[in-house]
Amino acid sequence: MTRQLPLPFNETPSYKPEDFLAAPCNALARDWLARPEAWSNGRMVLWGQPGCGKSFLLYLWAQKNGAVIHQGGHLHGLPAAPRSAIAVDDADRVPEETALLHLLNAAAEAGQPVLLTAGAPPGRQAQGLPDLGSRLRASLAVEISPPDDALLEALLLRLAADRQLRLNQIMVNFLLQRLPRTPAVLREAVARLDRAALASGGRVTRLLAAQTLGDLLTPDYPDTPAEKMLSNGHSPNPPYLL
Repeated sequence: MTRQLPLPFNETPSYKPEDFLAAPCNALARDWLARPEAWSNGRMVLWGQPGCGKSFLLYLWAQKNGAVIHQGGHLHGLPAAPRSAIAVDDADRVPEETALLHLLNAAAEAGQPVLLTAGAPPGRQAQGLPDLGSRLRASLAVEISPPDDALLEALLLRLAADRQLRLNQIMVNFLLQRLPRTPAVLREAVARLDRAALASGGRVTRLLAAQTLGDLLTPDYPDTPAEKMLSNGHSPNPPYLL
């Protein structure tokens, strides 16, 4: 059974092209985003697990194409007729389905492309409005696949470096081996470790990680000699930063 992990994200992300990590798991999405003229009915649904980069890609696409961005969770009423491309982040969280249906219809009439993000493909979403469901299912749906080891390590190092958090290679390996393999969990883990390290005035150790990330870490396994050194307060390697 998959654990439901509490991940309270309270920070506003910064979407800069130079900060995006291109990888095989998002290559297909990047390819389709470059060709909106080829989308089915002028729409594309970009879907994947939390933290996989859906919103990042949506914002980059919107910046490049001059699209108006709508937050799905705040989409109400009858949006104005679009005069440019449209992007709807978290389209599967709209409180009023009629608002999204109206927006899709208006964009189609205006000949404007629509990019939407969601946690699941249209066929696995539950819409109360049959017309909305049919329009979403008739859209191109592209998944951002789960990240590979290289991308997870690069992301962890990027997140730590952004906070000036010093992690040696053994600590990086420890976190990647014990944390669920999702970008969302890595972001939450680094944020917690940063707060804990600042509060304690010390560096990130296995003990600190165990105390701070207890609800995220998987069960322990036998220590390697290097990990024993780390847990005893020794660092065999210099700080490893991005």
